[in-house]
Amino acid sequence: MTMNLLTIAVGIIRNAQQQIFIAQRAVDAHMGGFWEFPGGKMEPGETPEQALKRELLEETGILVEQVELLATSQHQFADRQMAFYFYLVEQWRGTPYGKEGQPVRWCPQAELLAAEFPPANAAIIRQLIASQ
Repeated sequence: MTMNLLTIAVGIIRNAQQQIFIAQRAVDAHMGGFWEFPGGKMEPGETPEQALKRELLEETGILVEQVELLATSQHQFADRQMAFYFYLVEQWRGTPYGKEGQPVRWCPQAELLAAEFPPANAAIIRQLIASQ
């Protein structure tokens, strides 16, 4: 059985107080109930950066002005393989909120807990905490 590779653009939205904007995944979604950095699947013809800007506008209502690629990784789940592009977003227009009705919060960067996120986020969370 061949699994499709899903490419995901992820936005680590960080404010001037070193807090990260996170959202809770819908209970009925893959990895439901976990917290996540907003983002989503890359559409055909999109670059990861274009996908990130589109997804963050759809999910959080912000217009991304500048990004920095922090890391890429791949993760194999039982039912799918995913490639992640993690971008740091520190410049945007608007105020992020749960545009799709999802619970959201600002979390101090040093207090991110990998156990509250899907396993594919563990390495980037370690990197964020180490950079404090």
